[in-house]
Amino acid sequence: MCGRFALTEPAARLKEFLDVVDVEEFPARYNIAPTQPILVVIAGERQEPGSNLPDRKALLVRWGFTPSWVKDPREFPLLINARAETAIGKASFRAAMRHRRILVPASGFYEWHRPPKGSKEKSQAYWIRPRNGRIVAFAGLMETWSSADGSEVDTGAILTTAANAAIGRIHDRMPVVIEPRDFARWLDCKTQEPRAVEDLLRPIDDDFFEAVPVSDRVNKVANVDPEIQAPLAPALAEAAAPSAGERARERRRKTGTGNDEGGPDDGGQLSLL
Repeated sequence: MCGRFALTEPAARLKEFLDVVDVEEFPARYNIAPTQPILVVIAGERQEPGSNLPDRKALLVRWGFTPSWVKDPREFPLLINARAETAIGKASFRAAMRHRRILVPASGFYEWHRPPKGSKEKSQAYWIRPRNGRIVAFAGLMETWSSADGSEVDTGAILTTAANAAIGRIHDRMPVVIEPRDFARWLDCKTQEPRAVEDLLRPIDDDFFEAVPVSDRVNKVANVDPEIQAPLAPALAEAAAPSAGERARERRRKTGTGNDEGGPDDGGQLSLL
């Protein structure tokens, strides 16, 4: 699952990484929460032949997906995540998987490790970031919801998949990462059917992220300062190669059922998932 993330990169670096027409300057955001606006990238109209301008566009949407057929969003759960394994056939996400796939840029995300029930241990928050200061782009879906009075709200969700071996020590889900070489294919909803991009909906390599334990200050939406990413201890060591049993469990997770459309958020966050 992904219930909080951060985007602290300067606009110029984002523009280059995402190859978009333009990105407006905005302040660093260290604790992005559901219902807040998030930056996303969509495929735009193709440029004239010979033009060297990019055809991707950046825009803001509300983090919390609302299908177009919903009559009253107040009576519908806020969908901040969508399970990659079931999104193609899920009524809430089927149309967006076919027509409105997006990229969600981030500097990293937060996840909470919950101890077993009955344990006296506290939940531990982790700041999970790409190694070597890289930017990351999550796979996402977008939908525009229209009210009876004609007003419109652009909304979005982040796709999740089974966690890789490294993140699996913290949580069993993680965001789907789209690598730069696959940006065009993922965003191309005109020629690429959902099944044609299904191979992209997989866990990223184990060594892509590092997980840094941080304080529980990130639990509160009001805490938006960079200190919430201050390490409490060194980053987790890289996970060892999984055993045969762990690989079997990983396969079961990848083919399992269920969705991210319900349940409480991690680490004392708002119950919006």
